[in-house]
Amino acid sequence: MLETVPSTKIGQMYKDHIEMILKKDIEGLLDQYDPEATLISSFEKVPRVFHGREQLREHFNGILGIEGLETSIGFWGEVNDMSFEGTNIDLLMITEAITLKLKGDRGSLFAKMRFADSWVIRNGKILVHFAGMVQYTDGSLS
Repeated sequence: MLETVPSTKIGQMYKDHIEMILKKDIEGLLDQYDPEATLISSFEKVPRVFHGREQLREHFNGILGIEGLETSIGFWGEVNDMSFEGTNIDLLMITEAITLKLKGDRGSLFAKMRFADSWVIRNGKILVHFAGMVQYTDGSLS
């Protein structure tokens, strides 16, 4: 599952991110983000933009139905301590195959999908998160 994630600062941050999703630790997830963070998501087949802690909370409340999550990293690329306009930032770009179990009013649903996620990290906090769905649960491609 997470064996292919490198033993780097960003790798640990990603592992923590997945663990908090499994624990439904929304406050912990929010603490990984800069207070001015922006997340752009294509999960719903339409672009959604979440800016700031309260809008990110809205996005992450969608994880409450997740019962199980397995992720397989297809591609991992990171850049550390890149200087940008006088600030050091870290970058992450990954592709993942995700299998999860959602529990809802009608029982459990197993879902498979593929993501392409990218993070821009400033001072150890995610400043920009591109949460790109590549293949939706119905098999269609974005």
